[in-house]
Amino acid sequence: MIKPLGYYDYTVVLTYAGMMFSFYGIMMSIDGKFFEALFCLLIAGLCDMLDGTVASTKERSVQEKRFGVQIDSLCDLISFGIMPAVFTYMISNCNPLVGIIASLYTLAGLIRLAYFNVLEEDRSQNHPERKRCFMGVPITTIALLLPIACVLRANFALNGYELILGTLIFCSIGFLTPIEIQKPNTTGKVLLSAIGLIEAFCVFFVGRTII
Repeated sequence: MIKPLGYYDYTVVLTYAGMMFSFYGIMMSIDGKFFEALFCLLIAGLCDMLDGTVASTKERSVQEKRFGVQIDSLCDLISFGIMPAVFTYMISNCNPLVGIIASLYTLAGLIRLAYFNVLEEDRSQNHPERKRCFMGVPITTIALLLPIACVLRANFALNGYELILGTLIFCSIGFLTPIEIQKPNTTGKVLLSAIGLIEAFCVFFVGRTII
């Protein structure tokens, strides 16, 4: 029996699932179903938050760990780089200027992820201790900020897309700004998960007015 390339144990299930939800969110955005697309983004953010914890429960080989870093970044590019960009472009009724800014947002996310991978390779070879800080704003931040922007847009009857576009610009700058941000501990992850659940609750009750 021929074994397919890659790894498929439980340590990568959440990573793969998050990407699949995000890709579905891209399709929902193209169809104008922004309510559903936001939920996909929130689920992808939750998957990303938990996948590292799940992966740490198994003793992995060096190759498996390196694969985990690469596949996580590639999935993050789709989930938190491409999906929010497509969402913003579609909610702006395909405004060309928004399309350009959205593409620059995706590029900023791509650069940030590639740079992270370089730092991670260096750390694993020279400083094997657990990393305690992020360099630059994590690309997953958009999974929390974009739903907030949409909820505010709905609650304050803002019919434009400027607030959502501003969120992308803010995150783009944050991705490339060389600042250290403390990684959340278990309590922090629980708090972020709670914020995500609150956002999901808010999106559900204002979902009909997001468009």
